[in-house]
Amino acid sequence: MASSFLGAHAGPTSKERKYDRQLRLWAATGQQALEDARVLLVNSDGALGSSGVGVTGVAGVEALKNLVLPGVGGFTIVDPETVTEADLGEVSLGKSRADETCRLLRELNPDVQGYSYSKPISSLLKDDDFLPRYNLVVISGPTKRSTLDPLIQKCQGLDIPVLYTHSVGFTASFSLQLPKEFPIVETHPDPESTQDLRLLNPWPELAAAAKALGDISILDDHQHGHIPYIFILLHFLEHWKQTHGGNPPANYKEKTEFRALVRSGARTDNAEGGEENFDEAAAAVVKTISPFSLRSSIREIFEMEQCQRLTARSADFWVIAAAIHAFYTRHDLLPLPGSLPDMKAQSADYVALQNLYKDKARKDVEEVTATVRQLEAQLGRTRPILDREVEVFCKNAAHIKVVRGREIPQLNWPVDKGTLKALRSSLDMPDSTASFFVAHQILDAVVNDIQESWQGGHAQSIDDDALWASHEQRVLETLVRDEETPLSEEAVAGIKNAIQEVRRAQGGELHNISSLVGGLVAQEALKVLTRQYVPLDNTCVYDGAKGGARCCVCDGH
Repeated sequence: MASSFLGAHAGPTSKERKYDRQLRLWAATGQQALEDARVLLVNSDGALGSSGVGVTGVAGVEALKNLVLPGVGGFTIVDPETVTEADLGEVSLGKSRADETCRLLRELNPDVQGYSYSKPISSLLKDDDFLPRYNLVVISGPTKRSTLDPLIQKCQGLDIPVLYTHSVGFTASFSLQLPKEFPIVETHPDPESTQDLRLLNPWPELAAAAKALGDISILDDHQHGHIPYIFILLHFLEHWKQTHGGNPPANYKEKTEFRALVRSGARTDNAEGGEENFDEAAAAVVKTISPFSLRSSIREIFEMEQCQRLTARSADFWVIAAAIHAFYTRHDLLPLPGSLPDMKAQSADYVALQNLYKDKARKDVEEVTATVRQLEAQLGRTRPILDREVEVFCKNAAHIKVVRGREIPQLNWPVDKGTLKALRSSLDMPDSTASFFVAHQILDAVVNDIQESWQGGHAQSIDDDALWASHEQRVLETLVRDEETPLSEEAVAGIKNAIQEVRRAQGGELHNISSLVGGLVAQEALKVLTRQYVPLDNTCVYDGAKGGARCCVCDGH
């Protein structure tokens, strides 16, 4: 018996101990997704060696470090540069920066595979099989247009997410390009918003359990003070319906009256001078006594062509979504999540109530799973969807989301109208950081011209005033083109100040700023790789001098 007991309560594995904290965030499914992922870091494209720009690529490496530590499956670094004194790597001076970075990162986590290429990404892209190996591409700017554009376009065609990051002086920015439709099941909303108690639509077993309490007024004080508040609300709902034509409280005024009715049932002549379970019931009235309504985002998913017209090649997400839609059509409800909030109750009663909800949730999952199997047979799919995937989808059905990915914004005409509108709006906001995004775009253009000038034999410098002025003028004209109103004086002044700060930094990075921003970039990368939580849409700018980060190009507003 002793050995059996110890076997049933074995301690965590070495892997669980190693990744304990992150498993609490994204569970075993998220960890497995991370371990199956491969990340490509394009740390430079060979454009900077002769441009006069200071140390670069730190933010990308910092982001990669924060993926290696939690156990990403593998990574590849592309960087044709060699280690210089500015890179703070005396032992590695003159060696390949890609090789040395890869070696040092692998020391952080021996479970992670690492590879490096000391050649420009443009040469690697000639191999059509190179890019499809990766689940995410991280690019450290500034990057030549002739490198950046083909890379992000190829990624877009392959539905590979891209993170493009700049870190210059005390400022930084990063943009996330997702596929056109990026579905997320485990969005991790506020726990309170996930509770579905079905008080207005109790299934037979729940209604029977509430009715079995009988006349609660004859219970002794201990029993009365430990009635789960769900049963209290169901009890008083029946009383309310008897005097309101069989209808539950329908508006705020009626809910206020109903809450008073619930409170009137509490006993105040007991030793505690009140009953906590009745307080819980009264507090839960507004958020639980409401008819079910389908969120607009869920309805939109059900109406999308991918959900309406399945094929044998449809992603698992859409097959399950179609099954959930069928469930909703039959019951006018989504599957029950099965979770139950904590409440004042005797342990046995709470466990029994918890089992009621779990059993109902299990039956709903079984019904959806049966529909999934029917759809698979109709579509002729040979690989069945895992039961676990269906269960997780059902639990999160009310909060699934499809993010509509957009391209990495660039201020080169023609500019996407949504990007232009969002950027102009951000530039006019108090304490806007959008001006630094504009300055980083101008830096890209300046570095691009410098590299082309070197190749053409008439070298330009990063200190060339005329070069900066020409791109500043071009961008300012781009921001007002086809617009009825000019940029405000404050917005123009902000852009000029941001350009001055970028020039003062010589386009180079400060390690502490890059370290912090690398953490932010890695956070978004983890959301993408695990397909959990809702990722950034679409650009974030960090001002290290003021210590603030703000989204400046998001969802067209």
